[in-house]
Amino acid sequence: MNSGNASHPTTQHIGSTFLSAGVICAATLHLPESYNLSDELTKDAKKLPAVLMIHGWGGIQDALLAPFQRAFNAAGFAVMSFDYPTWGKSQGLPRNHIDPWQRERDVDAALSHLKSQAQVDARKIVLWGSSFGGGHTVAIAAQHPSLLGAIAHVPMLDGRAASLANPFKRSLPLLAVALADQLVPRKPIYIPIIAPEGQFSSMDRDGAYQALVNGLKQENILRESYYDNRVQARSILKIAFYRPYKFLKDIKIPLLLVGGKHDTVAPFVEKKIRAINNPFVQINMLDANHFEPYFEPILTPNIAQQVQFLKGLL
Repeated sequence: MNSGNASHPTTQHIGSTFLSAGVICAATLHLPESYNLSDELTKDAKKLPAVLMIHGWGGIQDALLAPFQRAFNAAGFAVMSFDYPTWGKSQGLPRNHIDPWQRERDVDAALSHLKSQAQVDARKIVLWGSSFGGGHTVAIAAQHPSLLGAIAHVPMLDGRAASLANPFKRSLPLLAVALADQLVPRKPIYIPIIAPEGQFSSMDRDGAYQALVNGLKQENILRESYYDNRVQARSILKIAFYRPYKFLKDIKIPLLLVGGKHDTVAPFVEKKIRAINNPFVQINMLDANHFEPYFEPILTPNIAQQVQFLKGLL
């Protein structure tokens, strides 16, 4: 166990691992400062409601999401973050591969692990997913009506819309490299996850590269080399076929969708979502692109609305 750094409110962190498809995955349980670990083994031990954080396309535990984690801790929730297999501190080869449907199974495994934690009330768990992970959140929430609720933050709900938003001149070279990688499965080909706008990568729009730099600085991680900025090229071949917005009709728990009006990375298909007309689904539109909601001046009001939603679930 260790505490937060001096520039942020103190939080207690407990590292652990779990298995997903035979791969050892790294997880961290973040507890509110007020939680008394010495009471865990007594009959009066307090069980906390909990949030499972589900990262995005190239997400790892230590980048971008810590401000949300700290705010949820301050609201009285335990929070568990984790690294997908082949990413971050988790094991698995080849490194940095993405299959959205396997990731859904990884989220299921992480959810089971969170429910088993001594500090957590397994009946009061909320899913929280961002970007690509927001899509997984919707899909998993539809399959678990016993969950307390869910939040999908600037979610990638329609891979077809996301693929069409990428200009053809940029998509063509990406597709060529991805197909080459697919045809030679034993020798992975990697592309940058994020690059400055106009440069070759899986993501260059909406200020993606500056968001990466700012996200590392946000947590006093000053070395960009800390982040393995590459993804296996074949991963992009599956994006267009991943359309989790179709699960919205099956949602039976409170779900907050936080969309960006100017998001070109994961365009928020508001018209399609509203047409589903599911009373369990609440929409909060931000005057922002894909990455602006992670930073000020939008971050603070964004988090406040999400904390209000979480408290309402209790």
